[in-house]
Amino acid sequence: MKRHRFATAALACAVLLGACQPQDGEGENPDEEEETAPVPVEIAKPVRGDIYAIYSGTAPIEAFAEADVIAKVEGEVRELFVEEGDDVEEGQIMARLDGDRLRLELNESRAQLHKMERDFERNRELRGKGLLSEGDFEKLRFDLEALQASFNLASLELGYTQIRAPIAGVVSERYIKRGNTVRVGDPAFRVTGFEPLVAYLHVPEREYRRIRAGQPVVIEIDALADQRIVAEVTRVSPVVDPGTGTFKITVEIRDEQRRIKPGMFGRMNIVYDQHVNVLQVPRSAVIDDADTEFVFVVRDGKAVRQVVETGYGESGMIEIVDGLTEADDVVVVGQIGLKEDADVSVIDAPQTADEAAEAVADGDD
Repeated sequence: MKRHRFATAALACAVLLGACQPQDGEGENPDEEEETAPVPVEIAKPVRGDIYAIYSGTAPIEAFAEADVIAKVEGEVRELFVEEGDDVEEGQIMARLDGDRLRLELNESRAQLHKMERDFERNRELRGKGLLSEGDFEKLRFDLEALQASFNLASLELGYTQIRAPIAGVVSERYIKRGNTVRVGDPAFRVTGFEPLVAYLHVPEREYRRIRAGQPVVIEIDALADQRIVAEVTRVSPVVDPGTGTFKITVEIRDEQRRIKPGMFGRMNIVYDQHVNVLQVPRSAVIDDADTEFVFVVRDGKAVRQVVETGYGESGMIEIVDGLTEADDVVVVGQIGLKEDADVSVIDAPQTADEAAEAVADGDD
């Protein structure tokens, strides 16, 4: 009886254990690898276009011609004819000083000169008759010339009571007021010439063979958002500064609308070479790996590492000299950390490289 009960209990345990065991095909298999999800990327096809080699630098913009107008005689300011912001021509009268004393001195000098001229003519007749020695006549000649010089000096000083513009330009500062008494050498105005404006850029000596007069310069100024000014390299210094290892170039700027003001700070982009109709991709698509540059292209849903040779870069684009064709789908977003032969999922429809570069730029903003 006891043996029967023991056998029954053992059978029940076996049934329970069998029910707890997993069936074929059920449960986890540790040897199976979990499937990796595709990496989302954006792609773009390379485009063709012109690309420029550019040297970029920064420099303040200055007036090529600028002058402080000073008083050349002492006097009271009687009239002001110009104000700050007014255009003036070279030689134009800007202010007038009191000239009463100088006018009297001029009249006195004129009277003395006329008297000496009459005496000289009378003595010329006496000399012709032999009544005056040659030495006395020469002395009269010298006296006449001295009085003529004194008259010219008095006339010149009276003319200095009219303060004139030494150059053509714009009145950028007025230092005097009506009723002020100015002394010799006191500044009265500052005149700034806007045609042309210049910028002096100091360029490393390794660029010396690339920069030459006549090359175009595209200028970007923060104060003039979305406006690019085209200028020109007018002079290149023939020497290199041994202290800084740079040479000076002069950029001449013509701006008839006067949007640019002296003192503004500009980014100078000197175009020194051009490649026409070359293959380009967004600069961000190219990855540097030691001495190798490469991109990822999508082929049959997988990322393929493609070594490329690059050339000039400009405005977010870079030239592809070798390694790609116009039919390739280049990964432009999501390439960082991407591995060879990884499954990828294109999240946007293919776009051109120009559109991709613009999208990347908008994202940076």
